[in-house]
Order: sequence, then structure tokens, then C-alpha cells
Amino acid sequence: MPARTCTLFYAAAMALSLLLSACQHADDPAKHHGAEIIEEDKSLGDAQRLLTDIRTLSSDAFGGRAPMSEGETRTLDFVEQRFVELGLEPLFADDFRQAVPLAEITTSPEASFTINSAGQTHAFSYGDEVMLWSERDSERISIDQAELVFAGYGIVAPEYQWNDYRNLDVRDKIVVVLVNDPGFASGDKDLFAGRSMTYYGRWTYKFEEAARQGAAGALIVHNTHAASYPWAVVKNSWSGPQFQLQSDDAANASRLQVSGWISEDAAARLLMLAAQQRNASGQPQQEAVSLDDWYARAMQADFAGAPIGLAASIDLQQQIRHAQSYNIGARIRGASRPGEMLIVMTHWDHLGSDSQVGTDVDGIYNGAVDNATGVAALLTLAESLQQMPPADRSIAFLAVTAEESGLLGSAWYARHPPLPMAQHVAGINMDAMNVYGPTRDLVVVGYGQSEMEDYLRLFADQQGRIVAPEETPEAGGFYRSDHFNFAKQGVPMLYADSGSDHVEHGTAWLLEKQQRFAAERYHKPQDEVQDDWDLAGMQQDLWLYQQILLRLANSEVWPAWYEGSEFRKLRTAPGPTPR
Repeated sequence: MPARTCTLFYAAAMALSLLLSACQHADDPAKHHGAEIIEEDKSLGDAQRLLTDIRTLSSDAFGGRAPMSEGETRTLDFVEQRFVELGLEPLFADDFRQAVPLAEITTSPEASFTINSAGQTHAFSYGDEVMLWSERDSERISIDQAELVFAGYGIVAPEYQWNDYRNLDVRDKIVVVLVNDPGFASGDKDLFAGRSMTYYGRWTYKFEEAARQGAAGALIVHNTHAASYPWAVVKNSWSGPQFQLQSDDAANASRLQVSGWISEDAAARLLMLAAQQRNASGQPQQEAVSLDDWYARAMQADFAGAPIGLAASIDLQQQIRHAQSYNIGARIRGASRPGEMLIVMTHWDHLGSDSQVGTDVDGIYNGAVDNATGVAALLTLAESLQQMPPADRSIAFLAVTAEESGLLGSAWYARHPPLPMAQHVAGINMDAMNVYGPTRDLVVVGYGQSEMEDYLRLFADQQGRIVAPEETPEAGGFYRSDHFNFAKQGVPMLYADSGSDHVEHGTAWLLEKQQRFAAERYHKPQDEVQDDWDLAGMQQDLWLYQQILLRLANSEVWPAWYEGSEFRKLRTAPGPTPR
């Protein structure tokens, strides 16, 4: 999974309060959905089989499962063989694999970003002050003296009566915007979603909107608190080879020439240079604009963007390699309504290998937790459901590529689905499963989005578990995993994590485990199978997912997005009008 806050904890009383509140704004699935399915043993799968699959997928032989590598070939062969052994039907016509055309783009570290001020040229350090790249399939990107414009949070959101580009012409200019959204910055629960991040706060949205406005480029001012990760994550994530979906001339023309981040210190330096430029040009002396001024102005609903008073030149050299990666999927065809499909998904890819990583580790990013556990879980669910009589609706099992590179495989699937996205009833995403043992709780990422939570709550109650919101909704975790590309098509998706209250060891013990993984193993070569793993918690969660899939697959109900969700308006026929 992409970088996000990994520590999850909450106050039990608050969780119960939120739980009861959430129950009030959706129908109880038990009242009108199919016959209830209850098993005495409320866990699913053989722990040893799960561990064997995880160990195989995360072994050195798979090389870190990078797209367009030998590790991809081994992974796809492994998953397809299991699908065939289970007697599953290919998801993509007569093929288990769906080709995903990718471009691997590597920006030279010699990239330059310069500013002319008061007759002097000032260079900003690539990596330490700015991180720059281009989504265009071009070996050379050059921008000469493009005007810099401050555009607040870079948001156009009619439903919030917010437009940072109001009366602002940014065509062929470079916009500078702030990370996250005004609700987070102000803490006002009535502004956007308060502390919970909306999609408008995500960096992906800001680049998309800047491109729609005709900008040549966009720079996001990094802030560790608002982004939920430090500058080091920006630097490490955007250096080296980057994958994106291949583009033609028309797609290139619709994309920014340059996207990037600028550190807060570098942004403050920009403002200092702007003041020097004003003074050198003989403009009347005025109080210098500070970064705090930017933050204060951008939180006002009547904010109006303005030129910074500087122009920037950018030069990027890029190496480009085109190739195909693959999603892989299978399905159990529905007995009476095969054209209505539920989907359970995961991503198979990880970060590959890096021979320069150091001498104390082997440089293979094995990705045992992230996300060999998800692939093993997918295969276990497929096996369990294939052993049952076919449900009324179809159930699909999908493992996508290039999640670590920006959710690219799921984005391609959403554009080229085997059935129209309107016929996808709902889905479950599994990314980094619980390897520490059973818990008394589980956490919904993006809590309060859809009625899929009601189904989770129904079966969690049978396990004696509490469903609670994530501790850090401001981190925007709901927008950082593959289900998001389905949500953007109106498909209600559930993305949950095992909680933080361990049945045997309690909260402090489990939080310490989660924090150590985040600090020492997450997105590092050290993410390997550990001797102290306990997969009983993973089995707990798989039982829940199995029950939800069975309930919906034998039902005529189309789960709805809750009132207030930004995805509610996107649900289209053949599902009913959202309740």
C-alpha cells in the first residue's frame, strides 16, 4: 500500500458512540437482506496454507514483485495456476490476465528549477528543496520563465461553494498550492469534512485540477502535519523509476508539463525572492508576504489567487521505457443474475529490488505484509466460495498491478472493466492483512462512506467485535488504495483494517507491534515473514468478508453511499436510486 499513517487506535467510548450514530443513518441489513449465514467457527482459511502462500509470494525468487519484471511473471503464473486448480472462470473473456500498458519514466537527478530575482538566477536543489517529474511521455521537458501563481489549496468544489481559481487565469503558468484542504487547516467541522481529508485534499486531485485549468505545471507546498508524512517520503517516493499508464498525444496534451512538491523552507525562500524582486523593480515598500500569510489567506472562502511576482524555468531529462504489466482475475458466475457482480480485490505488486540499498540487507523489497498477505487472502476467499453452491450474483477475485506506483492497475480496470462499472454491486479491498493475532475490534478506513459498513458491523457483532473509525481520517487513507478507483465510478467499497485491541495482549502491545512495523519494515527490504506471526486475526477478517460477499451475492439489494459522501451522486443504474 502507498505511504499512509499505520498507527490505529481510538477511545472505546468514542468508538461506541460513533458506532451507534452510524447505525441510525442506514437500514439494518438483517431486516431485508437474504437469509443470515452463521457458522460456529467464525474464522476462515487454514493458517498454514496462508503462511505458505505468503512465504512463496514474498520469497527472494519473486524479487519484490515489481511490475514488468521476472517477479511479475512468477506472481501471475502462481495466481493463475491456483485459479485454474480451483476451477474458476477467467474474468476477462477467456483470459485471466488483463494487459495494462505502462510507461516507466525515470527523471534525471540533474533536473533544474531556477528563479530569476533582482537580476540574479537562484537554483533550487532537486531532492532537498523540490521534487519534480512529468507525466508526459517526453524525453525532455523544458519550461522557460513561466509565471508563478499562488492558488490557495487549488480546489474547485461547487458543493462547498469553494473556487480557488475564481477569476484567475493560470494558462501556461505554474501554480503553487497548499496540501490538504481548508477543513483540515481550520479544524472547522462545518468546512469541507473538518479534520477528515476529502479527495480535494489529495495531491492527485490538485494536479488534475491544475491541468483542467490549463496550467503548465503545479507545485504543492509540503507540510508534514497536513500531508501526514515527512519530506523524506516525498523525496524517496518520487525519485527513481516511476510508472504511469501509457499516453498518446491527446493524453499528453491534457497533462501538466511538470508536477512537483516544494518544501516549506523552499516556499519561504520563494517569498523572500519575490520581496527582493519587488524592491529591485522600484515598487513601493510593503510588508513581506510570509508562508503564514498564505495559510491564513487560503482558508477564506472568498480567497482570490494572485501572481507571486516571480517566473520559474524548469528543465527535466527523462528516460522512458514502455511495456505491459497485467491485472489478473477470476470469477464465480452467478446462477440467476450473472450480470450483477461483487468484487473482492487486492494488489499483487511491490517495490522490486535495489542493489544500492545497503550492505546490511539484500535489497529485495519482499513485501510480505504489503501485500503478499492480500494475495493469499484473495486465494483463500476464492477457494472457500468456490466450494459452495453458486450464488445468484457473480463474485470476482481481482489482483491488480502497479498499486505502489499510483493505483494504476485499478485505474485501468475501472476504464476497461469486463462488465460495466454500473453492474458492479459493491466490493471489498484487502491491503496488508493482520499478522499479529485476533482483535476485539476492526477499523474502517474512510468510516461513514457507505452501507458496506452495515454489513461489516452485522457480522463483526457475531464475532463479538467493535467496528470503529480510523484514528487519523485527516491522512486520507480512503483515497490511497485501489478501491478508490472503484469509488470514483460509484461502486461502494469497503476497506478495513484489523483494530488495535488484541484479544490476548491488549492495545499497548499491538500498537507497539504496528508502530515497529511502520518504522522498521514498511516499504523496506525488511518486510519479510516473521517467526512470531499469528494469522488468526487474518482468519477472523476473512470470515467477515466471506459472509458479506455471500449475503450480498444472494440478495437483490444494491448497497448505497451514505448521505454526505462525495461518491453518492456517482451511483448509476441498474442499481436503485440511493436511499
